[in-house]
Amino acid sequence: MIIDISPSVKWVGKMDYNLRGFHGDQISTHHGSSYNSYLIQDEKTVLVDLVYAPYATDFISNLETIIDLNSIDHIVVNHSEPDHSGALPYLMERIPNTPIICTASGAKAIKGQYHKDWNFQIVKTGDKISLGKNELLFIDAAMLHWPDTMMCYLNNENVLFSNDIFGHHFAATSIFDYDSRKSEIMDEAEKYYASIIFPFANKAKKKMQQLDEMNLPLDFICPAHGVVWKEYIPEILEKYRLWSDAYQLNQVTIFYDSMYGATIKIAETIAEEMKELEPELDVKIYHAGKTDSSDIMTNVFRSKGILVGSSVINNGILNTIAGLLEEICNMGPENKKAAAFGSYGWSPKPIDMMNEHLGSGGFEIAAAPFKVQWMPNAEMLTKAKEFAKIYLESFK
Repeated sequence: MIIDISPSVKWVGKMDYNLRGFHGDQISTHHGSSYNSYLIQDEKTVLVDLVYAPYATDFISNLETIIDLNSIDHIVVNHSEPDHSGALPYLMERIPNTPIICTASGAKAIKGQYHKDWNFQIVKTGDKISLGKNELLFIDAAMLHWPDTMMCYLNNENVLFSNDIFGHHFAATSIFDYDSRKSEIMDEAEKYYASIIFPFANKAKKKMQQLDEMNLPLDFICPAHGVVWKEYIPEILEKYRLWSDAYQLNQVTIFYDSMYGATIKIAETIAEEMKELEPELDVKIYHAGKTDSSDIMTNVFRSKGILVGSSVINNGILNTIAGLLEEICNMGPENKKAAAFGSYGWSPKPIDMMNEHLGSGGFEIAAAPFKVQWMPNAEMLTKAKEFAKIYLESFK
């Protein structure tokens, strides 16, 4: 499939309608995804980003239906992660001397992954190359979300090639935003931000400020995954400004796992009491063993606070909760309150350790952990309500 974007730009990527997990199934992809690659045909021909290696053969064959590969003057690798660069070795077998434009970190990463010393052309913010009618401007975007990341901008056609920034996992028969349901692509963009960009929110905030200062006219934003932004450009830009600036809704997310139902009773009692005490508060509650972890992560991102619950098993907590704790603490959350709860038979220490983990991971601990031995009775559930009240008071 080849789709015209602007007079000089074509989409030459790959739709993967069947993909249901990404980053080793770390991120769910309910709507599939796309590997977006773009061909600029001016007086010079430039390929911007590539596709994942399993699709390299089809990708190259598709390119050959519209160009002679030897006519490619430059290959731009905005980001060297294999989902964007995997086809590079296959293409370079055919055109081994073609210059590869990337950042210095990009060249190092490409060499580390593919063990080839190709013809690298290193660029930084402000560097340009003339293509004929258009110039291609390069903009460093380090740590959004790898050290090598950059964007590039085609000036006379107002096209920003943003790579993972503004990306989302979404496969559609049309590449343009206006042909898909807005709510779906915006939800996927938020989920993508929460999973990929959120750990580097401070850098995202600075990059959005830089883009605003540059005041580039934007007719198209072409990310490396998902639809091409056209009609909804103002909305996705505003979302990134919000998401990168200590974003929080009036929401608390509770997630837990349970062996025999004790922790479920505690979690549901806490959630119902919170809603009773603060009707305007959006209380989300998830059984982590039965809920998509990416959806939980997105709601952690949205929330001003979280509560994490687990049964104790042997000398630790359940694997589902241990994995989610590790993931959310590695996100580097700021200005979010947290506390732990759970049930145990003979050792409550793992529940204490959950609170400690949340604190060391950047959460503000709002209450001592709430612990119930064996199965909660009416008296213990009353204490769970008191725990909910103490937690909510920490926001005042």
